[in-house]
Amino acid sequence: MQKKKIITAIVPLVFIAIIAAFWWQSDRNGSDESTLHLYGNVDIREAQLAFNSSEHVFEIRVQEGDRVTKGQLLARLHTELLDAQLAEAEAALRAQQQTLAKLEAGSRPEEIRKGQAEFNATRATAKSTSDSYNRIARLLEKKMASPEDVEKAYSLADVAKAQMEASKQALALLQAGPRKEDIAVARAQLAATEARLELAQQQLENSNLYAPADGIIRKRILEPGDMAFPQTPVLTLAFIDPVWVRAYLPEPMMGRVALGTKALISTDSYPDKTYEGWVGYISPSAEFTPKSVQTPELRTRLVYSVRIYACNPQEEMRLGMPATVTIELDQTLPDATTNHCEP
Repeated sequence: MQKKKIITAIVPLVFIAIIAAFWWQSDRNGSDESTLHLYGNVDIREAQLAFNSSEHVFEIRVQEGDRVTKGQLLARLHTELLDAQLAEAEAALRAQQQTLAKLEAGSRPEEIRKGQAEFNATRATAKSTSDSYNRIARLLEKKMASPEDVEKAYSLADVAKAQMEASKQALALLQAGPRKEDIAVARAQLAATEARLELAQQQLENSNLYAPADGIIRKRILEPGDMAFPQTPVLTLAFIDPVWVRAYLPEPMMGRVALGTKALISTDSYPDKTYEGWVGYISPSAEFTPKSVQTPELRTRLVYSVRIYACNPQEEMRLGMPATVTIELDQTLPDATTNHCEP
């Protein structure tokens, strides 16, 4: 009898406990089904900056923590050798330009007149030596000249004739001007010289290191005097705009959150402050929640990686900072490309 009373008293308590547990779980998971909380971190985005050539570092113009803008000169290499190579390439280009210009212009009138005069002179000499030979040959028939005199006169006449033919050919070349093939070769050589100059200019430009985007210098790795190589970083640049939180969206919520959905972001560093944001990216493929996410009920679920872009005008949200994202579900979506930080 006593045992029956105890059982009768326990049953209502167990029933009440079951009801309370169900109410607690319902309140915990779905008391506000219009709101979703996501947990993540501000994505760390940075670049390792290096030179495109190998040489000793001449100077580094920034310090750790400096804010830089896109295109700003950050560091330089020694350029003595490159300066000499560039000067040599420029001189070679000027010489080749003059060579091509001379060929394209053809022979000058003064050169043609000079060639004509030389031909006239050699022709006259050839006629004179030929007449002398003929005269001595007739004297030989009369026994008034020796065979040696005839042979000498013949040699002089032959040489004079050869000189006349050479000057005649030279005059013809002057009158005809340069060959098209010679001009084509000169143009090709000029193009090759221009390419060598561009290469020298590019190599000199590679001795400068510029910021690829706005950001903050997070780390200064090399110092002046160090040897720099293309595979050796010189500086680490952290990108600060745009800023987004990397979080993981549970698969059942995919139908209630879309690109452009507005969000509120909070951090432990500023618990009383929220930052406006919006969903700017949703991964096209599902994955299991990364182990870095410490929410127990999420670690075994299929989720989608999302980026929640944040308005961070005072740059209080730092890279790697933990953040909580609150999203009102089933929103009327604006244009997904809208920048919600604009006034």
